[in-house]
Amino acid sequence: MSHAASRTVLLLNGPNLNLLGTRDPAQYGTTTLDEVERRVRDLGKELGAEVVCAQSNSEGALVDRLHEARGYAGVVFNPGAYAHYSIALRDAVDAIEAPVVEVHISNVYAREEFRHRSVTAPVAAGYVAGCGVFGYELALRAVLRRDAERRAEQDR
Repeated sequence: MSHAASRTVLLLNGPNLNLLGTRDPAQYGTTTLDEVERRVRDLGKELGAEVVCAQSNSEGALVDRLHEARGYAGVVFNPGAYAHYSIALRDAVDAIEAPVVEVHISNVYAREEFRHRSVTAPVAAGYVAGCGVFGYELALRAVLRRDAERRAEQDR
């Protein structure tokens, strides 16, 4: 069975997100990455999807994971700081058929000006920011909705 048929979603986190729960709790909260991944996997089960989780601090490894998701139903992606300047990640998001919803835990527009621009967001199917770790759940719902719409269009 193909990943798309099984409704597999990649939850992909970029640099420093492995430190969730301890890194700048005032900005990012105290929920750990393991807890985020568990919550998203549990919601995925409720919604009939399998969620595969990955995290890397390496830009190239993130590009590789996006390429591997080409047959998935979609990707929930927090590129972290790479969102602001990684053309390689932008191109990888743009290259895959799967809808990608970009997530940021903090409200990037309430932070330093360099965070106000995302080079990956313009090629993403959606964007969620400033909702804390709950944004991951919103993004999963958005990815699955986009996938359902895409499937319906293909069936016409």
